[in-house]
Amino acid sequence: MKPWFVLSPLLTDLYELTMAQVYVKQEMFEEATFSLFVRELPEKRSFLVAAGLGPLLSALEHLRFTEDELAYLESLRLFKPSFLDYLKSFRFTGEVWALREGTVFFAQEPVVEVTAPLPEAQLIETLVINLVNIETAVATKAALCVLAAEGRPCVDFGARRTQGLEASLHAARASYLAGFSATSNVLAGKLFGIPVSGTMAHSFVESFATEEEAFLAFAHEFPDNSVFLVDTYDTLKGTQTAVRAAQVLKEKGIKPKGVRLDSGRIEELAREARRILDDGGFPEVKIFVSGGLDEEKIRRIVASGAPVDAFGVGTKMGVSADAPYLDMAYKLTEYAGRPALKLSEEKVTFPGKKQVFREEEGGKLQKDILALREEDFPGKRLLSPVMRGGKTLSPPESLPVLKERVKRELASLPERVFQGKESFRADFSEGLLILYQKACERVRREASQADSCAQR
Repeated sequence: MKPWFVLSPLLTDLYELTMAQVYVKQEMFEEATFSLFVRELPEKRSFLVAAGLGPLLSALEHLRFTEDELAYLESLRLFKPSFLDYLKSFRFTGEVWALREGTVFFAQEPVVEVTAPLPEAQLIETLVINLVNIETAVATKAALCVLAAEGRPCVDFGARRTQGLEASLHAARASYLAGFSATSNVLAGKLFGIPVSGTMAHSFVESFATEEEAFLAFAHEFPDNSVFLVDTYDTLKGTQTAVRAAQVLKEKGIKPKGVRLDSGRIEELAREARRILDDGGFPEVKIFVSGGLDEEKIRRIVASGAPVDAFGVGTKMGVSADAPYLDMAYKLTEYAGRPALKLSEEKVTFPGKKQVFREEEGGKLQKDILALREEDFPGKRLLSPVMRGGKTLSPPESLPVLKERVKRELASLPERVFQGKESFRADFSEGLLILYQKACERVRREASQADSCAQR
């Protein structure tokens, strides 16, 4: 699988490397399993949409240390020659189990589980969390916008304000798989096969002597893709100007596609703009709305009955403004066949390799059970192997396939979850609880013995 961006293994936290050096020195190469999950959902999220697996698998397959990167690590005077030799031949050779992208999931449910020699599994922690965190956060926000739009197209306008240019690519990918119809990000269009869409900026209109000149010049250059931005000076007068331009263009066989409203009281302005367009003889011209949109604003516009045909959603979706990060953790759950867990207050983790079983009835989600991988329960298993020996097991799923999965997943949510009134909670299997209890007892016993030895 060819990577779509160059990812340096130095894009990690320093302690991943210092820990790995100790592991290598101590010859701790037995298999370790790490589980990636979200401890608690953000306040305004009752579900999450899994995304980022494709980029993650691509990055893992191609992760290498270059001579220049090794020279930099050597210059830090932290790392020994034997460890740098280990990094020189570093490859990820492990196994990955994961939720399929587009799957709806909830708190405590694993999104990804990595099993690999301990240094390998440790070194990729930052990469795993970052790639899955950003795409899952944005895909979930985008899905909420799609739900609010009730069938009206949504277009990604977020590139200019995402937290970094690479982040804009992840946001475009994640929003498209979540149901958006296009992106303004041209590179994302090239890399992922996403339809690209764009109109014009206020600067374009301002650079001409009149709005009508701007509209005519654009339409003559792009006769099949003209959407006029009408709010540079006055939205309703701009719409009237768009009608005059459309009448001139009609004589030349050119039909503008729409007008865009980017500011003001959208509900009122859209109604008046629709009236002006209809009275001018252009009922087929669409009304496209942008400017500070999120699912709440989209929902209000749709509920008002305003004649809006499509939405351009930018900053608030691209950075998942109300929940810009997830409480996502990548925790060791097993090492050398021994269950591992964390007992810190409010950050308890569950040991062992896991599986999530989902029961549905009539196409609606009924129950999730968080269990050990070797257990068996009714329903479908959500985690499946996607990588072995550091190689992906099948070609990446196309974004149209992922879009359909998201649509089915959202349709499966019970009404109370669908409306954001309640989040699901997975039940814990008896086997998982027994293993957790045994692991707790072992950890506390070992701690007690250590205390006794210290006191002697």
